[in-house]
Amino acid sequence: MTPHLFRRTARVVTTAAVTLATLGLTSPATPAEPHPAGVQSIALPGSDAALRALPARRTEPFSMVGVTWADPRAELGGTAQVRTRDRATGVWSGWRELELDVRTPEAGPDAGAGGVRAGTQPLWTGPADGVQVRVTGRHGGRSRLPEGLRVELVDPAGGSASAPARTTATATATAASTAPQPAVTPRSGWGADESLVKDPATYTTDTKVVFAHHTAGTNDYTCAQSPDIIRAIFLYHVQSQGWNDIGYQFLVDKCGTVFEGRAGGIDKPVLGAQTYGFNTDTSGVAVLGNYNDALSSSPVREAVAAVAAWKLGLHGYDAAGTVVLTAAADNGKYTKGQKVTLNRISGHRDGYPTECPGNNLYADLPAIRALAAAAQAG
Repeated sequence: MTPHLFRRTARVVTTAAVTLATLGLTSPATPAEPHPAGVQSIALPGSDAALRALPARRTEPFSMVGVTWADPRAELGGTAQVRTRDRATGVWSGWRELELDVRTPEAGPDAGAGGVRAGTQPLWTGPADGVQVRVTGRHGGRSRLPEGLRVELVDPAGGSASAPARTTATATATAASTAPQPAVTPRSGWGADESLVKDPATYTTDTKVVFAHHTAGTNDYTCAQSPDIIRAIFLYHVQSQGWNDIGYQFLVDKCGTVFEGRAGGIDKPVLGAQTYGFNTDTSGVAVLGNYNDALSSSPVREAVAAVAAWKLGLHGYDAAGTVVLTAAADNGKYTKGQKVTLNRISGHRDGYPTECPGNNLYADLPAIRALAAAAQAG
């Protein structure tokens, strides 16, 4: 186990807000590194091996923030906290703690040696133009932080000029599912920049488990913003972490709208990057928001259940059943080669040491399994 991973996500450390003038900011001291469209990467300065800090500074516009580091297998071993400046009001947020979620893929194009970085979960901030960051080692700053720490500021408008109108994706399954296919907004509906996906999808044999996730961060978004949030997650995974595509095969917003995530076919057993150690023969459904803080709604539960019932039903699996999988990597909870019994619909924390999908959504999984089983029964 790695206990330091079990933390409230995006926790507000202090709520006092100050203006830019209060901070007495001038020009930024740390220049932004050259960055691809949509992402500003800023190295975290300092020589202290257990502390890195970026003073409050103005930036180009962004709406999502995360912290990454060079070694894709390394743990942060501490805390990463950020505060951001509201672009419209100029008011700074309180400190918020990022969830430490090193979901490095163990296989496929995402696991390539060149340019792949570990990182926190990204935090949706809404339109912002300033950031302050502090990263502290565990045990009061006495543990050594990984090399190459940098803050990633993501502007979803930078990855695509605009999101096309929503349409419904259609499956091309050769086998009928035991449950109906839900309506799914395709990648074009959230404005995926397909030119950034360098390698074709990798496929596994089937889908034996569907893992439920939350994206952490905030629930303070409108469902009209969902395409922007998904596009920002895509840019963070691809541009900041060096993955081939967004990690999840499906995403669901708080209104219950289902979105296609990773490319390759919603009906196909696409190898994703959702549960390190158990990415093979599984799929991931991520709900936008922090479900340690929020309660899930009926539309969310029904949407997750509908996706899981259909995906598992394509391979004839009972959504209320269990299966034994073999861990493909040492991931801090299980060792490589260990046999693990999982529910067909499991939470991310069942396979990996994390809070995800949040205590509230995790508590809803029995009800989601029941809904999925009922959908398969007709």
